[in-house]
Amino acid sequence: MRLLRTNLTYNDVKPRLKELIDLLFQYVPAGVGVTAFEEAKGFFQLKPNEFRELVDSGGGAKWLVEKGYGWKEDLERTELNGSSKDADSSKISQTVVKRGLNQVGTLGSGNHYLEIQVVKPENIFDEHIAKSWGLFPNQIVIMFHCGSRGAGHQIATDYLNLFLQVMERKYGIKILDRELACAPFNSPEGQDYYKAMMCGVNMSFANRQTIVHRIREVFSKVFKQDAENLGMHQIYDIAHNRGSFEKHRIDGEMKELIVHRKGATASFGPGREEIAPLYRNQGQPVIIGGSMETGSYLLIGTEKAAETFFSTCHGSGRTMSRTKARRMFRGDTLLKEMEQRGIYVRSASMSGVAEEAGPAYKSIDEVVLTAELAGISKRLVRLVPLGNIKG
Repeated sequence: MRLLRTNLTYNDVKPRLKELIDLLFQYVPAGVGVTAFEEAKGFFQLKPNEFRELVDSGGGAKWLVEKGYGWKEDLERTELNGSSKDADSSKISQTVVKRGLNQVGTLGSGNHYLEIQVVKPENIFDEHIAKSWGLFPNQIVIMFHCGSRGAGHQIATDYLNLFLQVMERKYGIKILDRELACAPFNSPEGQDYYKAMMCGVNMSFANRQTIVHRIREVFSKVFKQDAENLGMHQIYDIAHNRGSFEKHRIDGEMKELIVHRKGATASFGPGREEIAPLYRNQGQPVIIGGSMETGSYLLIGTEKAAETFFSTCHGSGRTMSRTKARRMFRGDTLLKEMEQRGIYVRSASMSGVAEEAGPAYKSIDEVVLTAELAGISKRLVRLVPLGNIKG
């Protein structure tokens, strides 16, 4: 998840919303199997050795910023400063490289999206912190959700197959579901997987960094000003679905653990070393996506979230399967209905739109309020969708 702010207001953007979304749809390819250079006219093509550099230790968003695709301050507003030092590209296969090579700068499909949103005055829950983070009433922000694309999926597939070969024979581990295949963390296989997974993390950072660069290009082109004048500063970026080395208190004793957040996101409270220094005294920015019809949230981490290993939800969660949603909704009908309500959507797939219909998800407001009442994150700003790109 990544969130950008601007100094533009609703009145600035509304007359140009379709132009912005249509151009973003060209600049940020979306859909199953899509590649950056096929749809974006050769913008970003990597050689196999360059891709390995991109995902290796010192790679990620950092690699791209050093080459001019972004601002140094982006890294200061990114988890791990935009690069996992534990990544080792010698631990990923040629298949991973082949799948990821041309997907840097692409959204993908499923629940991945890019959205232009507005901060309505009544949706600011903590004016002091919101102002200190550069947020104000009627402001335009941009949120997007995407990850390591085919490369990350292939890393998981490769090591799932490896674990199945060694798990029982070498380590005496038995499981009821092959999807739970594993190996001891300190085993050669476990260490190789951890380093390969961090390559996936770096791929996700690089992917989102490229998309930020493209978003800034689009806004600059439409408004005929450079991105700095438009105030297009990043608020935060965080990777999902990864194992993270962290220290937590267990039975009164501080221990180093691996916290794996799947369907969850970090919600670190004030003072935690995992938080970027910019936010460390206040708490970590927490980005929670809702549906394209309802809205999303920016929250802040809390001290009480220690009870959940500093974790909260990472989205509203589905109420029905994608198959059921496709049976119940028509993508083209949804697009027309949403446009009538002031939300303009472009998608690579009408079935993809149907899968992401608002009723296919729980109420984001109820989910986020529940997390706040539990004390594991606190509402800062609710973000209302104006325009959306879906895979």
